[in-house]
Amino acid sequence: MPRSTSHSRTPQQAAARGKGHTVRIIGGDWKRTPLPVLDLEGLRPTPDRVRETLFNWLGQRLDGQRCLDLFAGSGALGFEAASRGAERVVMVERNARAARQLRENQARLAARAIEIAEADGLKLAASLAPQSFDVVFLDPPFGEGMLSRALELALPLVADDGWLYVESGEPLDEADPLLAGWHIVRRGKAGAVHYHLLQRENDE
Repeated sequence: MPRSTSHSRTPQQAAARGKGHTVRIIGGDWKRTPLPVLDLEGLRPTPDRVRETLFNWLGQRLDGQRCLDLFAGSGALGFEAASRGAERVVMVERNARAARQLRENQARLAARAIEIAEADGLKLAASLAPQSFDVVFLDPPFGEGMLSRALELALPLVADDGWLYVESGEPLDEADPLLAGWHIVRRGKAGAVHYHLLQRENDE
């Protein structure tokens, strides 16, 4: 989900806020489709290169899979998953304007697999059934100290053979007790963003 810390802005930059820009779907049924994204404070869509890398890791197609985008923001990850055949994509966003933009983009694509929940990601995650998703995208706001709590709530939601994708301001450490029983399969860094793909350790 696209979050960032705030920075000082010139009057011209401030006047331009709210006009927005676009993100481009990288692959799948809606490949190259641009989607409008509001220019809201803290909204930082996952860059094209990072999304391309992530979906290469996941095997390009997500046919029949259930996905959760817990801090959806621009929806770049969730729309990408739906474009690549995901059976169900739940996108959670607490900001009312961002959630409205997600609904408008959903309608623009006639994306029937997508469900949009205007809600607090942590509270909603606490209400979901364990192991109910094959892929969970976790990108909580940077600098708000919620990564540990988000991990605690998201890890149980991943199916036994599923994947957890995490973006964070600092690299994850497999020695963290929260990640006991999990393995960081892949990791990368783009600018200030660290990104990771995790899966449960195989007991065999």
